[in-house]
Amino acid sequence: MTFINEILPLRSQAAIRNRWLKKRLKTIIPELLKRENIDLWIVICREYNEDPVLMSLLPAASMSARRRTILLFARAGDEVERLTLSRYGYDGFYAGVWNPDDEEQLECLARVIRERDPRRIGVNTSQIFAFGDGMSHTERQLVSDALGEPYAARLVSAENLCVGWLERRSPEEINAYPRLVEMGHAIIARAFSTAVIHPGLTTTDDVVWWMRETMQDAGLNAWFQPTIDIQAPGQTYENSENPRKIIMPGDLLHCDMGFHYLGLATDQQQHAYVLRPGEKQAPPGLIAALRAGNRLQDIHLQEMKVGRSGNEVLRAILERAESEGIRPQVYSHPLGFHGHAAGPLVGLWDQQDGVPGVGDYPLYDDTVYSIELNITERIPEWGDQDARIMLEEDAVLSGGEMRWLDGRQESFYLIG
Repeated sequence: MTFINEILPLRSQAAIRNRWLKKRLKTIIPELLKRENIDLWIVICREYNEDPVLMSLLPAASMSARRRTILLFARAGDEVERLTLSRYGYDGFYAGVWNPDDEEQLECLARVIRERDPRRIGVNTSQIFAFGDGMSHTERQLVSDALGEPYAARLVSAENLCVGWLERRSPEEINAYPRLVEMGHAIIARAFSTAVIHPGLTTTDDVVWWMRETMQDAGLNAWFQPTIDIQAPGQTYENSENPRKIIMPGDLLHCDMGFHYLGLATDQQQHAYVLRPGEKQAPPGLIAALRAGNRLQDIHLQEMKVGRSGNEVLRAILERAESEGIRPQVYSHPLGFHGHAAGPLVGLWDQQDGVPGVGDYPLYDDTVYSIELNITERIPEWGDQDARIMLEEDAVLSGGEMRWLDGRQESFYLIG
């Protein structure tokens, strides 16, 4: 896997991420404050109880909040002041406005807000989005008490601002994303080969740990433990109470893996088939099932339109798929700074009628998604036993159109 030699040193990664951050702060924040009609945004949290938004707003060398960190974004016409009321500064990113020798931190916050007299003050509280609910009860109470009236009454939820900031990808991030996804595909291709798998000897756990070690050795941070599972005659995805773990000829293998690199996450699922003696391809029934999975992917991308809610997209996909005789499940999610990232959910595996709240959020342009789904198909060669094809590929919505970041799986990896 030649890409391992292309992973940048940490210092170079930090420089890239900081360059991206400066541009994001300058271009995306003003647009979102205007869109959400918020005059001043407060991000406040304490060390080791970080707001989910905080680290995406700090330079790359930051490891956590420091004591109590307060960031302010204040609209001033078409510009936005970026201020920090923190004991440790962030030169080049935020202007420091607190002198601890002159006033208490929350007194400074109240003074700065009085001087700017904002009508709507956004704070990170939400009943819908975890990403917009990072302000603790204590911090909310302290801020309200420090501001007093009339400013405490002007506090409003900044949930959509939080989600908007986290989900929006800059042009530079969109340009970089395909290479990240390509790296994931390369790891899967190697894992699903005789370089890693020896039928009759290798277990699914062996492959899981190979993937995990490979990511770590390359400098890629897995954001969840990869999985490998087997389907075969007599072993379905559902009857996994005591699954066979030794990989054998005739098995349909499935993997799920994802990592962070340059602050961005990937998430992918693909399949391999272990050839029996004399076989050169997977059974026709499995090939037809993969085609049905690809068809569901096609429908999914066609229905992802700016302005539609995740629930509207879900309904449209399922109706079209079922009308074509496909047995579908769809549970797609945004990608970005997090693996299960901020933005609209398009179903959950156990909520195929829609996801209240998070599924009602609309799709915006310049956002990235993990297109995650499955189909169930009867396999004649397996005595009409069902097989489940579970696919997950990463795609971007940009310029009003969906496109794969690095293609998709249209044929099985063959091991044998």
